[in-house]
Amino acid sequence: MRGVYEKPIDSGVWWIHYYDAGKRHREKVGRKSDAIKLYQSRKADASAGRKLPELRNNKVVTLAELIDDALEFVANHKDKRNYESKIVIVRAALGSRPAAKVTPQELEQWLRGHCKTSATSNRYKAFVSLCYREGIRNDKVTINPARQVRHRKEGTGRVGFLSREEYDRLFEVVTRRFPEHQAELIVSVHTGMRLTEQYSCTRSHVHLDRRTIDLSKTKNGTARTIHLNSDAVAAILSLKPPLSRQSDPVFPREGSKGSFDTRSWFVPCLAEAEIAGYVWHSNRHTFCSWLAMAGASIKEIQEASGHKTITMSARYSHLSPAHKLFVVQRIAGIATKQPSAA
Repeated sequence: MRGVYEKPIDSGVWWIHYYDAGKRHREKVGRKSDAIKLYQSRKADASAGRKLPELRNNKVVTLAELIDDALEFVANHKDKRNYESKIVIVRAALGSRPAAKVTPQELEQWLRGHCKTSATSNRYKAFVSLCYREGIRNDKVTINPARQVRHRKEGTGRVGFLSREEYDRLFEVVTRRFPEHQAELIVSVHTGMRLTEQYSCTRSHVHLDRRTIDLSKTKNGTARTIHLNSDAVAAILSLKPPLSRQSDPVFPREGSKGSFDTRSWFVPCLAEAEIAGYVWHSNRHTFCSWLAMAGASIKEIQEASGHKTITMSARYSHLSPAHKLFVVQRIAGIATKQPSAA
């Protein structure tokens, strides 16, 4: 029946949604039969213009309910994997609190006690804010206290990347211990693709004739094109068995269904290659750093990496002193006289 649905699927928990005076209402009921009866009652009341006591907004909405709505939102619009740990922690700490009574001060105190770094605090603040934005959109709350929580200043952070010698050492270890993962390391370093972009990529996204990978979904929510150099093309062609069906993933996934985990083989190889403080995402930094050292401009690095702002790409500018010298050298000798010898 339209307006009656089960959420989550196969949970046995049924909901209804309906409109009254142009405003959307949603209620959690329980059994399907009860949900159908209540839906019919609500529709009849709305049609007759009646507002019974049971329609009044006297239900206490908890933060846990807003988290459920946010979970439903990120499942379709964002990378759900980035939110899973935050959902568990915030629900356990604040989920039972009435959402309308949570204050900016309470949120700020919890963030200070739970988060060790400014970056972590800002990410949790953003998640709580997302929950309240969905709550406002669904007419469950009217204010977003997270918006009034102070944004903590973050450090620039350390940009970890591999030198050519370190990469060669790591590549030798991977080739010897896990040759089946050789290609994905090459593609990661030579394209700068994010982990979820690389491991959700299918044969239909790859166009070797154009030497591109067309990504329809990215972290920024926009499509972008990855350009493949000769090393990346050779790595994809070396895959065994070769890709055939358009739906085949380019690289196999490890771990539980739907997860993208490289730690089972990548971490042991890093240890043997004696490379510390490096993770899979650092391959993206290596890609950008190598581009900078090869003389790429900040704008070129931004376009190649898919950074949303040029500020992200500017972190690598210090790695290209030769390119900076080349830039300022362009104006040497223009409309100026050389000093005469003494």
